[in-house]
Amino acid sequence: MAELPYDRYSDRELSWLAFNQRVLELAEDETLPILERANFLAIFASNLDEFFMVRVAGLKRRIVTGLAVATNTGRAPEDLLNDIRARARELQLRHAAVYEEQVRPALSAAGIKIATWNELDDADHEILRNYYEQHIYPVLMPLAVDTAHPFPYISGLSLNLSIKIRNPKSGKLEFARLKVPQMIPRLIRVDARESLNSVRFIALEDLIAHQLDGLFPGMEVLDHHVFRVTRNEDVEIEEDEAENLIQALEKELLRRRFGPPIRLEVSADMDDDTRELLIREFEISEQEVTILPSPIDLRAMFTISSLDRPELRYKRHIPVTNAYLRPDNPSEKANIFEAVSKREVLVHHPYESFSTSVQAFLEQAAADPHVLAIKQTLYRTSGDSPIIASLIKAAESGKQVLAMVEIKARFDEEANITWARKLEKAGVHVVYGLVGLKTHCKLVHVIREENGVLKHYSHIGTGNYNPKTSRIYEDFGLFTSSEVIGKDLTRLFNVLSGYAIEKKYKRMLVAPLSLRNGLIDRIDAEAAAARAGKPSRIRIKANSMVDEATIDALYRASQAGVPIDILVRGICAVRAGQPGYSETIRVRSILGRYLEHSRIYSFENDGDPIVYIGSADLMHRNLDRRVEALVRLQQNDHLNQIHELFELAFSETTSSWSLQADDTWTRESRTEADESLNDMQDLIMEQCASVKVRGL
Repeated sequence: MAELPYDRYSDRELSWLAFNQRVLELAEDETLPILERANFLAIFASNLDEFFMVRVAGLKRRIVTGLAVATNTGRAPEDLLNDIRARARELQLRHAAVYEEQVRPALSAAGIKIATWNELDDADHEILRNYYEQHIYPVLMPLAVDTAHPFPYISGLSLNLSIKIRNPKSGKLEFARLKVPQMIPRLIRVDARESLNSVRFIALEDLIAHQLDGLFPGMEVLDHHVFRVTRNEDVEIEEDEAENLIQALEKELLRRRFGPPIRLEVSADMDDDTRELLIREFEISEQEVTILPSPIDLRAMFTISSLDRPELRYKRHIPVTNAYLRPDNPSEKANIFEAVSKREVLVHHPYESFSTSVQAFLEQAAADPHVLAIKQTLYRTSGDSPIIASLIKAAESGKQVLAMVEIKARFDEEANITWARKLEKAGVHVVYGLVGLKTHCKLVHVIREENGVLKHYSHIGTGNYNPKTSRIYEDFGLFTSSEVIGKDLTRLFNVLSGYAIEKKYKRMLVAPLSLRNGLIDRIDAEAAAARAGKPSRIRIKANSMVDEATIDALYRASQAGVPIDILVRGICAVRAGQPGYSETIRVRSILGRYLEHSRIYSFENDGDPIVYIGSADLMHRNLDRRVEALVRLQQNDHLNQIHELFELAFSETTSSWSLQADDTWTRESRTEADESLNDMQDLIMEQCASVKVRGL
């Protein structure tokens, strides 16, 4: 077997930027409804902000502290950082051009105009001045910058105006900074009397900029420019030294606001003197500055995409109840325990309803007098979560309730602390996981007494217990009354809540102790089958794929002749179609109205397929620094469902992006006859809606 070359991986950060480019290509797609294109513009902007706050910030911190090492591709970190900045700048300029040249005109044609002050008439100006005086002016806080007033603190991602002022008496030039209030809507309706079918907006910063004379009476306002700074907002906690994890995290969240700057965005009309002042005050380099046309920060497109114009959006989809969870009498609610006691049920969100499956399961468990205990992991959930309400109800009724709340879930830390305290007040046993590890697995374990015997009911999923994101995230979840899985979960929850050390599970693979090795063992078994002339195949669906040990195992399997299909949404360090080590590997990516989020690992196993679903991506953090869980599917109809999903994803008639041998991604969305290829998510919606009883 040929030795694997040193350049066998793609860089993870540049691969992430390629993923966000795929999001941008959806905004460029003229066949999509215009409000959806606006939404993809906002998603691109939000994604890139988080990328800089976490990934770029972390890379820069390691370089500054001297802790940076060569990347997985062998490159110097400084070179990679320069490449990231250059590529991100290209994408941001393309993003701005898509807004100005494509999306904004298309919105205007649909009756949604995003106007500038100069495009409006005197009557509009009068309406907006009145709004400004009543709702905006009182909360503005212009800050002078001079010898008596040091340069103010600028919060991360806030929009700001830099303002040049001249004193007419002395002729002296002054500088002021004005923060655009974040509690006021970024896009202001020009005239509230307009209908939604013909509506105009103006950017808040544009409105404020044309009222500056009133903020500086007696002074001459010469110029103004928009800028925004991005700060390092990653949270680091030395857990071994923290006596109280919540208190340590709250302190770190406070520190997050004052993280060092790592990117400065300025409007294209900003003069050199002002830009140099900002560079000097923020102590950043020219390479960290991005010059953009207005408007800066197109996350404002979330406001536009949420407008009530259904004809400008994807056709509405109403999730169906899984066939096995439907009541015999439509006027009644199904008994989840009765259904799951008969067979295992695999639910596919958002095509199948979260509320009539996962939510109903917990609600029934909380109300059922035969339920003795409920154990659940919570990584992210919504602010008005019925999941939390069910756990509280169960605890208040005297049931044993354990909630494993991951308060270190990035950017959800504060919300999770709030819910953890609320749960504790209700009598729920709240634990915060293991030192040094995030608990990312998606588990519910219910113990119910039936005829004097304790019976296990479990749910193991690929996505969070969040009713809101369940409507837009594609995920699988397995309901089972398997005693084997119940015992697996009993042991796992004992690990999470106590001091137990458990390495072996019967139908599960659990990180960080057994998951990576378990998957590599399966990959190696497929390679051995291929070398022996037996049927072999590996299929993987993941959000991200960068773990070198697993990738190398896949390369060895490819060298042995195993057909390997990888369906990845985001980062992919695999190099496909490379002579000598990855010729049998195909990589596809599918993006659409729903965020592809499920993780699936499927192996041919000589005709007796082994298929796992669960929470783990193939990343170092998932396999080494998180508690993750995969569960094996066993029912033939579930195995067939997963098989059909991969067949559909890799069909030549399905729209997707393909990873090429030169590491670029090519979108295949139309046939040679210029006809649209099938949208996989639309097809699955149709299939789920037409199912009476799956497998029959």
